[in-house]
Amino acid sequence: MAKLKMPNVWAELCKKIFFVFFAAITNAIALNNFLIPAKVYGAGLNGVSQLLSSFLYDFNHIRISTGMLIMLFNIPIALLGWYKVGRDFTLFSFLTVALMSFFSIVLPVQEVTNDPIMNAIVGGVISGVGVGFALKYGFSTGGMDIVSMVLAKTTGRSIGSLMFGINFIIISAAGFIYGWEYALYTLLSIYVLTKVVDTIHTSHQKVTAMIVTQHAPAMTAAIREKLIRGITLLPAKGGYTGSDSTVLMVVVTRYELYDLEQAVRETDPTAFVNILQTNRVIGEFWDSDRQKIHREESKKI
Repeated sequence: MAKLKMPNVWAELCKKIFFVFFAAITNAIALNNFLIPAKVYGAGLNGVSQLLSSFLYDFNHIRISTGMLIMLFNIPIALLGWYKVGRDFTLFSFLTVALMSFFSIVLPVQEVTNDPIMNAIVGGVISGVGVGFALKYGFSTGGMDIVSMVLAKTTGRSIGSLMFGINFIIISAAGFIYGWEYALYTLLSIYVLTKVVDTIHTSHQKVTAMIVTQHAPAMTAAIREKLIRGITLLPAKGGYTGSDSTVLMVVVTRYELYDLEQAVRETDPTAFVNILQTNRVIGEFWDSDRQKIHREESKKI
């Protein structure tokens, strides 16, 4: 058997850290250059932090930066992510929150345009791109992203639609305090953000991975180590080379696709992988809670 060439783990880590910085700075730019100057409020805890910061300054002359409030609000959310989503996910998410808070404090609040509609749209797009790529690479920008991830994994609803539902209170508060015109701008911004997030990353959707490899035992073990999913092994023969191989068929959510890709790269970088959109699954497909129970029971054996 040929010796497998292991991928550069440090390269994968550097890629993930790059997107941590990317998500943090894009969200900070969206806040400081588009949303905050126009009094258009972002999604989740970012919007809550904006709203509270504006309220404290406008009505009580107490100045607390939005970035500082984002950090404070995300501490209890990080605990939820630690127990419900995963440690790696939570660590990278909290690092993103810390950097986003830092950039929000350091970067000046400077208006790019005085058109509130443009501020709402552009701010929503920039923020949505950061959130979407964060989720795609296995972490989040904290706040309601983590809450939405937990709910999406248990209800099957899209992250975007759940974020939109959670953010209804922000829209109402903005309208009640600063006027319903600002609530409409906030509604537009959050709507754009959710559409961008669902375009980049739709974790509730299921996909079927067809993995062609000559190292089936090692590949099966690697996938089982990262995921609790059924794997079907099909014998195969190369049409060009005539060599024997195995096709591993596994159905996962898009949220789990990143871990599956990592398992394939680490085990057999030469494997051929075909990802197919799965419209419907009939039979057992465990949610995150049932997987967690299975892991705990396995540790006791």
